Amino acid sequence: MGYGIVEGIGSRLKHIDNGAIFTKTGDHLSIRLKQIYDSLTELIEKHQPDVVSIEDIFYAKNVKSALKLGHARGVAMLAGANAGLEIFEYTPTAIKSAVVGFGRAEKGQVQQMVKMLLNLPEPPQEDAADALAAAICHINTAGTQKSNALLRQKR
Repeated sequence: MGYGIVEGIGSRLKHIDNGAIFTKTGDHLSIRLKQIYDSLTELIEKHQPDVVSIEDIFYAKNVKSALKLGHARGVAMLAGANAGLEIFEYTPTAIKSAVVGFGRAEKGQVQQMVKMLLNLPEPPQEDAADALAAAICHINTAGTQKSNALLRQKR
């Protein structure tokens, strides 16, 4: 699961933090979800975001994978809600349009545009780039000053 924290300062975007939360594939789903929840709770406590922006539900060919991703997305929403944060959801197309200008952009295009918009030394990891893109989308769409994007892993 990727995460990204971006602050909007006027028309400027300021990168605060990003990364990915990895769990062990062999662990029981409940253990993995708790690890995600605990990690996100720590990030929220550390960075004190004003809102959470998250990628909306998508349709997948593999139902089992989609269900697991849905569980992780629910945990991310719960972490934000338990912290008293408002949750904003954006479709993958809306996020890509807000960042790249094209709703069907490829992963690499999103990574490069996030790198450019946030003046990063290198493109962020894929899941982190998606999270940062969701934060940028929210800032550009809602005009808020700070956003913490929590996205599910897309594997």
